[in-house]
Amino acid sequence: MLVYRSGMKVSTRSLRFVTNALRTHRRQLKTRWRVLSSHQQALMLLAYLKKGETYRDLAAGFGVGATTAYRYLREALQVIAALAPTLEQAIQTAAEKAYVILDGTLLRIDQAAMASGVDRIYYSGKDKAHVVNVQVISDPVGRLIWASPALPGARHDAGAAREHGIPNE
Repeated sequence: MLVYRSGMKVSTRSLRFVTNALRTHRRQLKTRWRVLSSHQQALMLLAYLKKGETYRDLAAGFGVGATTAYRYLREALQVIAALAPTLEQAIQTAAEKAYVILDGTLLRIDQAAMASGVDRIYYSGKDKAHVVNVQVISDPVGRLIWASPALPGARHDAGAAREHGIPNE
């Protein structure tokens, strides 16, 4: 297997934020030595999210096994997800704004990863692709306030918003 250096545009601030969150998580768990530092684990997560690298490619690039890469990514995703605001917190933030923007976005997913028979609810006829529907609340400048858990792509935006409990006002 050949390993090569690769570049990606990610702010130092983002990398520090994720690194500090992982470092705090490790301190709370009182974990002992690990193959990758918190900084390397954060970099792996950002490469996974930004570039969509496979577990095998990330494992080769960071010098760990594919199973270790999978575990490190799942852990990092859980740590970052725990920092996300709840819908209630987002609504409190939205109440302080003149107005907010609610929009649904469709994100493509890998059709091959789904079990047969289940893929129909993820198919969007409009986009002619398998997608998930994510509702996003942002402020007038476009800064993210809240993002919903993903729903099947066949779900309409209004129905998805109702299902998440997003108020009509």
